[in-house]
Amino acid sequence: MSMQPRPLQKIVIVGGGTAGWLAAAMLSCQLSSELYRIQLIESDALGTIGLGESTVPPFVGLLRRLGIDESDFVSQTQATYKLGIKFSGWRERDNHYFHPFGVLGHSMGALDFYHCWLRARQHGDTTELQDFSPCRVMAEEGRFFFPEQARHTPIGGANYALHVDATKTAPYLRDYAQKRGVQRTEGLVTRVEQDVQGFIQALHLQDGQRVEGDFFLDCSGFKALLIGETLGSEYVDWRKYLPCDRAVAIKTRAVTPVVPYTLAAAHKSGWRWRIPLRETTGHGIVYASEFCSDEQAKSLLMRHLDAERIDEPRYILFAAGHRREIWKNNCIALGLSSGFVEPLEATSIHLVARGVEFFLRYFPNTACHPALVREYNRKMCADYEEVRDFLMLHYCTTQRTDTPFWRYCQTLALPDSLAERIELFRASGSLPQEGDELFRASSWQSVFEGMGIRPDHYNPRVDNLSLLDIQQSLSTAKKAIAGMVKKLPHHTDFLQ
Repeated sequence: MSMQPRPLQKIVIVGGGTAGWLAAAMLSCQLSSELYRIQLIESDALGTIGLGESTVPPFVGLLRRLGIDESDFVSQTQATYKLGIKFSGWRERDNHYFHPFGVLGHSMGALDFYHCWLRARQHGDTTELQDFSPCRVMAEEGRFFFPEQARHTPIGGANYALHVDATKTAPYLRDYAQKRGVQRTEGLVTRVEQDVQGFIQALHLQDGQRVEGDFFLDCSGFKALLIGETLGSEYVDWRKYLPCDRAVAIKTRAVTPVVPYTLAAAHKSGWRWRIPLRETTGHGIVYASEFCSDEQAKSLLMRHLDAERIDEPRYILFAAGHRREIWKNNCIALGLSSGFVEPLEATSIHLVARGVEFFLRYFPNTACHPALVREYNRKMCADYEEVRDFLMLHYCTTQRTDTPFWRYCQTLALPDSLAERIELFRASGSLPQEGDELFRASSWQSVFEGMGIRPDHYNPRVDNLSLLDIQQSLSTAKKAIAGMVKKLPHHTDFLQ
């Protein structure tokens, strides 16, 4: 006879790293330590990948919700500010564009700025779309200031994220969580004990300990000890959409000035990143093994280092995709155990946070009602698909024909969701917006424009405005942003 459902009392997290300790921090902030016990099991012997050095703007909001002092976090994790990503060589070999955070221009009355700009362009205006992004203008000038402290100014609509050192972020979050009662246990899980329904009851550790729990969070990385090895949740493989399957990473000493953006530069068989921190710089190459050997990738990485290296190259093998059931029975997978899409838009930490937020939203009792599980999985899979489609857009719209890899990217079969989005945008400049997405219209517009895709026509409602008014408005806005940015401190000075 099955037991009566009761409230959860004990949550066990398997694996530390950024995923495990971020989950522990979020749960310890939201759940009273008088009602819930949270235990995290990690092994120093395993180590972590520790690549997640770049974030998206919701991460800054998350720190605030946790009550973490942002300036303390920034100094302790050697963080720098990030206004967006500079893409080099994606559309064509010598082409550059910027994906900024925050606004792109301001609407004119009830009319969308983008369509007003399109109309002006069709009548000979030469201003670039990114001239109206405070973030792009700040990034180009190497300057930074908090947008919320300049709300009613030309940079008020900007937004920012952080570049963080993952090896310092996990310990920071660990300290936060342990102060709020999370118990850390050092140990290796050797056996998982399940009941007749397949629910996890306890974990057996190498030293003989038995750790019971009502609910389990799998943060065991690519190993996916609970969700994969134990519960057998199937992996949905996306390599037909995102062909890169390897990365090699290394750190160098920092160089000045420290720029406030990530670089994502395309190469023959993938792309390379450069993430500036205060004391170090993170470098890496993402590549498709079908088109590039490990040795070629490493050689390319070494050629682009701009300072003395301080560690050895580390290889990461991955398959883009996610678990079909990210929540199964009484277990949720977070981070690499739930899925992986390459770090092109720095979404890894965001997806961990979303996973915990949805867990708290659909918080179960010990029965884990199937309706909660289904809705959680629907929401998380939708998040993964949104990220997949946005990343694919960078590849499938390339005009490069100089290497087999880029020619292959032009032949990728698109998921229906992305094919429909591209067709809608080409036809009308419209974008489907559900309201809960990570990537807003300005992000899609920036990448479409950067990759050379423009709508056939602007929205005809824009004809209600006089062309002269639009042109004058654009000219004023561009000058105002450029003028204000010139007065802002340089990013390196701001950090100090």
